[in-house]
Amino acid sequence: MGDKTLTAAEAEKEFWDHLKKSNTGMLGLDQPGYHAQPMTAFREEETGTIWFFTRDDTDLARDVSIGGGQSAMFHYGSKDQNVWACIHGQLSVAHDREKIERYWNPILAAWYPGGRDDPHLTLLRFDADDGRIWVNEGGFLNFAFEIAKANVTKTLPDSGGVVDVNLN
Repeated sequence: MGDKTLTAAEAEKEFWDHLKKSNTGMLGLDQPGYHAQPMTAFREEETGTIWFFTRDDTDLARDVSIGGGQSAMFHYGSKDQNVWACIHGQLSVAHDREKIERYWNPILAAWYPGGRDDPHLTLLRFDADDGRIWVNEGGFLNFAFEIAKANVTKTLPDSGGVVDVNLN
């Protein structure tokens, strides 16, 4: 980001844009001892909702079903390593046929032999509320330059910007 200050709106835009291009992150419940797991995210930027498909026989699906939803965290690192995020929200089981139809693809189909009507198919709804997003627009070459410059000048490298966001 250089000398420019990162705004929350810019960080949010970068997060949603990168999540569209590279949509795998780590999802877990926000509670002690709970380990996040890799999940494919289907973004709905206009509502701040992220959808995940899982099977009803997973720990995550069973634990989310308790009490109608749970506090959760979604951790994200873009494929190009320019955007990192830690997003808090509410995770719940959803029965939304339109979302299943919208996001269904051959990769999902491999996990559900019964197709869209597989009895184990479970759709999770993550309603994002707040988080922190780090953005480094320069990519690897800029990062390497900043490291070299910092070592030569004995200063700290410019690693981009970080900002707290409210996604709801």
